[in-house]
Amino acid sequence: MSTATDQKKPITQKLYESAPSSRQAAKFVTATTLGGALLFLSGLTLTGTVIALIMATPLMVLFSPVLVPAGIAIFLVVSGFLFSGGCGVAAISAVSWIYNYVQGKHPPGADQLDYARHKLREYGQYVQQKAQEVTYGHGTYSQLGL
Repeated sequence: MSTATDQKKPITQKLYESAPSSRQAAKFVTATTLGGALLFLSGLTLTGTVIALIMATPLMVLFSPVLVPAGIAIFLVVSGFLFSGGCGVAAISAVSWIYNYVQGKHPPGADQLDYARHKLREYGQYVQQKAQEVTYGHGTYSQLGL
């Protein structure tokens, strides 16, 4: 809502007050220039890719009996190395975590492991107690007719 003093101001003063600062204008010009340049480079890259694909298509068709099996073999070798490396990193991380846990350094997730161990211990004691009740407290299975 406009106040009475805002209504009395000349329109040129209102425009001047609502105009962006020189800093905002410089940011806009810089962003626009950079965006335009990147858009132009993107178009050049797309054009170059299409031209290279058009020129390489006859060679790909000619050599496809060799390239396809070679591509599959390279893919399998690279994926095997990456999987092997990933398993190695996971193993080193696990051993490092276990070492830190054993040393008492409290690595991330140690509190959840301690909680799970505590719950398993409680459940084991409960099962042991129930087994003793069945065996000694209420008679053996043969006495119960089972």
